[in-house]
Amino acid sequence: MAIIGAGTAGLHLGLHLLQNGIKPTLYTDRTPEEYADARLMNTVAHHHVTTEREDALGCNHWPSDEFGYFGHYYYIGTPEPIEMFGDLARPSRAVDYRIYQPKLLKDFIERGGEVVYGPVEREMIEGISDAHDLTVVCTGKGPIGQMFGRDDRFSPFERPQRMLCVGLVKGITEPETRAVTMYFSPGAGELIEIPSWSFNGWCNALVLEKQIGGDLEILAKTKYQDDPRAFLDLLLEKLEKHYPTLYARIDREEFDLANSPLDILQGGVTPTVRQTCTTLDNGKMAVALGDVHAVVDPVLGQGANMASYAAVILGEEIVANDVFDQRFVEKFDTRRHDRVMSGTRWTNYMLENLAKLDPTLLEFIGGMAQSRALTDQFTEDFNHPEAQWDIFSSPERVRATVARMALPMAAE
Repeated sequence: MAIIGAGTAGLHLGLHLLQNGIKPTLYTDRTPEEYADARLMNTVAHHHVTTEREDALGCNHWPSDEFGYFGHYYYIGTPEPIEMFGDLARPSRAVDYRIYQPKLLKDFIERGGEVVYGPVEREMIEGISDAHDLTVVCTGKGPIGQMFGRDDRFSPFERPQRMLCVGLVKGITEPETRAVTMYFSPGAGELIEIPSWSFNGWCNALVLEKQIGGDLEILAKTKYQDDPRAFLDLLLEKLEKHYPTLYARIDREEFDLANSPLDILQGGVTPTVRQTCTTLDNGKMAVALGDVHAVVDPVLGQGANMASYAAVILGEEIVANDVFDQRFVEKFDTRRHDRVMSGTRWTNYMLENLAKLDPTLLEFIGGMAQSRALTDQFTEDFNHPEAQWDIFSSPERVRATVARMALPMAAE
């Protein structure tokens, strides 16, 4: 069994297979020791469904009671700002992937997994597959990703819907409850503030999702390394204007990147779903997993959780099957489809409808402002994107949910 890529999908799949007596070979371009000096890779929140999966895999080295957060604050910057809080049933957690991935890679090695270090190019895939029953591709931009055809049913965009500026920062006072805060500035973009564990302990991930052409887009184009003070002053100016409740918690003297100039990432993501498999020229099957299969914008924090879920489902199917053919892929697709595609469609829905201030979405937000139970449900269901898509897949479902959650208040 060959696994290409040491991200969430590849590592969770590899650890699952080792638990079940299958010894895979993992191909990756980075040793555990090389992560510490790498640029920030992402800012990933693992919802409790994923940390529970890590418990089962024996790789949860950061217990959520100690390293987790416990809910979501919401700030909607309308003329009369709306502020809400929703509880999570169990805590979620965010750990710098430059700490997370090498630790799980060491777990994989210590448990008997084989690792081949070095870059993997498209022309190498068939040679790798010759030595294995099945090749699972979990990472790879350009030609490797293009091995798997685009699934237009779930890929409505041809370009990024937001420009991103993502960083780990220090100098922000923790709110009353350690929690994610999701800020919405109509016409400008979104900001997700995530309490995160990194090399120097606690810090905050700021995920700035900037609408293209909006007031915040300049933050995706201004480079910290060119003039750190100028970048920080610009960032503070924009936070004060668009996210004043966050700005009020900032110590301007301490505010900076948390560890080093490597703690910032800028660019954009084109949400794309690709076909699950391709047949190589030698007749062997290659399966797409993780970001190679479904890449989503990070606005709702679904990517790594989708990848982990799909990885364990694929692992279970590998253990249960002797033949890796089209029928094998059909069975895997059926099991993982609802959660992964719901996470994809819900994320795309929010990108589109937050940008245009869709009246149905505003009706839902109004319902949250009137019902703590609805806010709690919305918050907890970041763990269950299929439940979110049950609500947001049509205006009628949104209205029915708001009406149903309003009934207990009416009874009071």
